[in-house]
Amino acid sequence: MENSASNPSITQALQEQSQQLLPIITQALATQHFSEIVHQRIAQQTTEQTQDIEGIHYQGLTRAQHSQFGQVMIKWQLIADTDTEIDVDNMSFDLTHEAEALTSVNAVSKIEDKAIAAPLLAHHYVNVQALEPPQKLIIIVMPYYPNGSLARQLSTQNQHSLTAQHRHHFLVQSAHLIANLHQVGWLHNDIKPSNILLERSDDELPVDIMSNGLTSRLLITDFALAQHITVANSHPNLAGTLAYLSPECWQGQVATVQSDIYAFGIMMVEVLTGKRPFQVAANSKDASKAWAIQHCQQPIPKLPSEYSHYQCIVDKALAKQIERRYQSMEVILKDLTSLDDS
Repeated sequence: MENSASNPSITQALQEQSQQLLPIITQALATQHFSEIVHQRIAQQTTEQTQDIEGIHYQGLTRAQHSQFGQVMIKWQLIADTDTEIDVDNMSFDLTHEAEALTSVNAVSKIEDKAIAAPLLAHHYVNVQALEPPQKLIIIVMPYYPNGSLARQLSTQNQHSLTAQHRHHFLVQSAHLIANLHQVGWLHNDIKPSNILLERSDDELPVDIMSNGLTSRLLITDFALAQHITVANSHPNLAGTLAYLSPECWQGQVATVQSDIYAFGIMMVEVLTGKRPFQVAANSKDASKAWAIQHCQQPIPKLPSEYSHYQCIVDKALAKQIERRYQSMEVILKDLTSLDDS
């Protein structure tokens, strides 16, 4: 999910604020029995309704050690200590929403023996009186996965080690996860390589990486924008990562299964080629407009010859019109697995 932390104009202010906030966050986490605390990311998000202090939420990602859970990742958010309800219409979700989504997804996937998301280890509220006005620290705790995300595998330094077989495996397993997520009634709304976690490193893969024993090797993370499918149908929102956002979302329509499918299509090209099919200049004066033009008007790029057998799948996943796009992840998964026999 993108937020104002990506805006260069506030970077310096955010860094200055971090010097005040992070020691306070560290102390608050220490009271919850976390140690070896390492802050990895802090961001700022401003609600649309207000620009005052109560409308600014600081959120971050922190690695730590816990006596019960071992090494963990902590997602945290500072919000004004009020009783204000979550504004679903404007997607101003706090981490309570993500915790509820994870709890729901994991409960159903456990019953059906389908690992989809990283387990939720804990969910806490901590009052922070050291700030003015007083703030509430919301934290959700998940296991730490040292092998990182699929985005790390696609980074420049790791690209050379990925074989065609590895790339195909990542696509099949990711499609499998998203299909399972839809089956249990949830849209993710932010499908991208950085939200696909690796449970094991490539060094731990057996010779046959397509064996059935690897169904839980990948997991989906970051459910901040996830919506139950029945709820998503009534709340149109332009939310998500701009590089993966479907044409219909740019046009003000509601998110659907096809929106996740489109994001997966973008990810397919990225996994196969190492770069996204659409690009926008970093210094673009109106990035949102530039991305909208790319997604809604630019043709789908052709894959390199060595991956041309995926072209028909990419074309159908990235179709501009919903009715021409794949109608379910199960069909994509079927088409991907059929390539194993070709």
